[in-house]
Amino acid sequence: MNLQMRIDLSAQLGEYILSNSAEWQETKHKASLTNPWFTPEFIDLAAGNIANKFLDKQKLESWASFYRIETTDPKKIGVVMAGNIPLVGFHDFLSVFISGHKAIIKASSKDEVLIKHLVQKLTELSTNRQTPSENKELNELIVFQEMLRGCDAYIATGSNNSARYFEYYFKKYPHIIRRNRTSVAVLDGNETTAELEKLADDVHLYFGMGCRNVTKIFVPKGYDFMPMLSAFKKYDHFKDHNKYKNNYDYNLALHILNGKYYMANESIILLENPSIFSPISQLNYEFYTDKKMVAESLRTLNDLQCAVGHDYIPFGQAQLPSLTDHADGIDTMNFLTKL
Repeated sequence: MNLQMRIDLSAQLGEYILSNSAEWQETKHKASLTNPWFTPEFIDLAAGNIANKFLDKQKLESWASFYRIETTDPKKIGVVMAGNIPLVGFHDFLSVFISGHKAIIKASSKDEVLIKHLVQKLTELSTNRQTPSENKELNELIVFQEMLRGCDAYIATGSNNSARYFEYYFKKYPHIIRRNRTSVAVLDGNETTAELEKLADDVHLYFGMGCRNVTKIFVPKGYDFMPMLSAFKKYDHFKDHNKYKNNYDYNLALHILNGKYYMANESIILLENPSIFSPISQLNYEFYTDKKMVAESLRTLNDLQCAVGHDYIPFGQAQLPSLTDHADGIDTMNFLTKL
């Protein structure tokens, strides 16, 4: 199976996602029942972005053209996937598949329904167009396992704690180990209502559990938070989500008991805090007097995935990554093609 065949199959998979067939709808429903954090709305958002930004044929061909992809000596790549948002490990899988290596995948128990179904669908699509030998090759190229042993290289995503274990177990092999990351926004006080509503997406999508979610904002001294809190009301329906509401109530109770000053609406709690990480349902903020100093400080943050603002990623685009928006800033395809 050559590169063009793999690109064509991937593009077909994107068409399948966008077709929203009864089979795909049933799979999404099963995934939302398995993991209550995966609401139908957020599954559709993640899958739609993958179909439009990752699996578009022209985008795939352009992406692949930047690398020297050879399949004469395919390696076994162990992929440990996270499960914080729907299909969060798809880019790693796609990179391994397009590069021609063999993907040995350990799916997260929180997000195994969707990825396993799409791999199964990819196999079915290949059956319709490939020879029996090529179908056998595809089945060997993508395998799910609970224990990743005997691989030539590893790509693992997890928490800072699990990353320490990954570093220990995979230290003898070429590897990419991803840790906790998060994103911030830098405001100047001139944001329009439309921009603030898009910022609400950057904060709230996937309940704020992705590394590209904004968990802290930098605002000028004297900033008026009322327009922001008003714009964030588009997510007031989060109060009806049991798991999110439990986090909201817990954090709110902590701040009340500790006598902390906070601001809140039905969906978010604003707290002045220097940390760029915040718990679910909370958004940290920090005042600044010099915007250039903020930019300089962001360049030194190892835990930063991306920044949103007038001088950064446009508002509302944080959770719409492209093929070249690499997690942790590490070019996965470059890593794979140089093994």
